Amino acid sequence: MEIVYWIGVIANALLATGTALHALLNKHEPAAAFGWIAVCLLFPVIGPMLYFLLGINRIHMRARALRAEEARPLRGLTEIDRNSRVHLEFSQQARISSAVTGLPLLPGNRIDTLHNGDSAYPRMLDAIEHARRTVFLSTYIFESNRTGKQFTDALAQAVSRGVDVRVLLDGAGEWYSLPRIRPILHRRGVRVAVFLPPRLLPPRLLLNLRNHRKILVVDGDVAFIGGMNIGDRHLIHRHDGRRGITDMHFRIEGPVARQIESVFLSDWLFTTGDSRSPQHPPAVAAGNAFCRAIIDGPNESLNRLSMVLVSAIAAARHHIAIMTPYFLPPRELIAALQAAAIRGIRVDIVLPERNNIPFMHWATRNMLWQLLKWGIHVYYRPPPFSHTKLLVVDYHYAQIGSANLDPRSLYLNFELVAEVYDPAVAGGLVRHAEQVRLRSRLVTLKELNERPFPARLRDAFCWLFTPHL
Repeated sequence: MEIVYWIGVIANALLATGTALHALLNKHEPAAAFGWIAVCLLFPVIGPMLYFLLGINRIHMRARALRAEEARPLRGLTEIDRNSRVHLEFSQQARISSAVTGLPLLPGNRIDTLHNGDSAYPRMLDAIEHARRTVFLSTYIFESNRTGKQFTDALAQAVSRGVDVRVLLDGAGEWYSLPRIRPILHRRGVRVAVFLPPRLLPPRLLLNLRNHRKILVVDGDVAFIGGMNIGDRHLIHRHDGRRGITDMHFRIEGPVARQIESVFLSDWLFTTGDSRSPQHPPAVAAGNAFCRAIIDGPNESLNRLSMVLVSAIAAARHHIAIMTPYFLPPRELIAALQAAAIRGIRVDIVLPERNNIPFMHWATRNMLWQLLKWGIHVYYRPPPFSHTKLLVVDYHYAQIGSANLDPRSLYLNFELVAEVYDPAVAGGLVRHAEQVRLRSRLVTLKELNERPFPARLRDAFCWLFTPHL
């Protein structure tokens, strides 16, 4: 027995040392490296197991295969459109985004803002019901409740009409609703694939590397993106009397729908190996907005969305409006916001007063002083919980899509954001943010400083785990 004991001790020491060395050599941030080294060395067996499940570098290795597949359907969209013309103040931002994303800025798009599932779902269902060639749907959560059944019926009817229907579910997100929607869709004849599903043999229990994109593209002409999943949770007026959550989704008609479709096809190719792409007639203009897709995911060399965010904030001259449910920005984004405030630019950040993930809210409260100190305005909007994600700069430039301003969205998940250069769209979003701001409560440094000691301790403890939230 003594031999078995010492074999266990030596094996644990080797495992802890090996994982700690891996963290030391592969982490890009000292704090993250130090944190993982401490976890691996101080918690026998459990520490290395946590590193195996949550370690970012393992995700990067897995993501390289996805990026190789991504390149194939996107190759036809990498030529920069030199005829694009945007407002002079944002021409530099357009060039930066072109360099970072490798995708052209496309004119001729129309953006319709849809508030909550009550407004968005009927438009999405109508698009599916009128589809002639293709329906491509990717979502993180697809519930099997009343809303989910409505979408299932519409998708199945499209299949019966001969439409090419493909549904991509996230391997973790599909478990948010029971019974799961995948068997129901299969029984209705809808083709379904699952992005990196967890499994025991061979083991793949990744908690990160999730496909958080919300995409619906119909016939290559109309796309829907934003923060909404598929389910009753996004309805304000629910049939069961429960309180829903508020959110915004966007209907996009025009050439940029083809870029969004290519993102779906990239994920579909990676998940299924199916490289078939539809043949659409040439795209036609539908409006006045210049748009571009920003595709982001785990990447060792380039964090596209973070770079575009920082450059957009740096380009601001008058006003920055941000709405997000989860706000734990990286150091470079905090610095960009601080610099904007010091330059005299008004920065308004609207967050939910009651969060559906309490420890995210507590961690955020521990870092807000870094913004309030420099005159940035932070507001808590009253319930119900808001899942809205927006960035608007100077009433001309906006970002819309699935990404939150937290480490999980910016570094761990696969996200899709569209940047919009259009004063009509951006102006409407600013007006919405302003209406919400007027109903919200200003957060002050005094409030944060006067938190009871237990609350400050709780908030600081949660903040320690910021790289992994």
